[in-house]
Amino acid sequence: QVQLVESGGGLVQAGGSLRLSCAVSGSRFSINSMGWYRQAPGKQRELVARITADDNTNYADSVKGRFTISRDNAKNTVYLQMNSLKPEDTAVYYCNAVLFSVYVHTQYWGQGTQVTVSS
Repeated sequence: QVQLVESGGGLVQAGGSLRLSCAVSGSRFSINSMGWYRQAPGKQRELVARITADDNTNYADSVKGRFTISRDNAKNTVYLQMNSLKPEDTAVYYCNAVLFSVYVHTQYWGQGTQVTVSS
């Protein structure tokens, strides 16, 4: 029932910017937190940024100062503004949401969107 739809990935040159979005749809729920993870070939999936229901944000050290996570509560959408992109940012980016429904918290994942940064 719950679906996370990502968009905004693509190819960009180093120093450029991209904005990822992730919209959550489905049955009745409330959002506990949303975030972005990424996974490059041969590497483990890592947290990039997250935002909680209390509007607290957390960023990986590697993206601090360059990436900004935000959300539009009315649209159940989270965004990741990525500036000053580096080749090492190349990865598949996955949207993550922890939703509260039927008295439990459940984690969901988006399909992933490819971000490629050329040098």
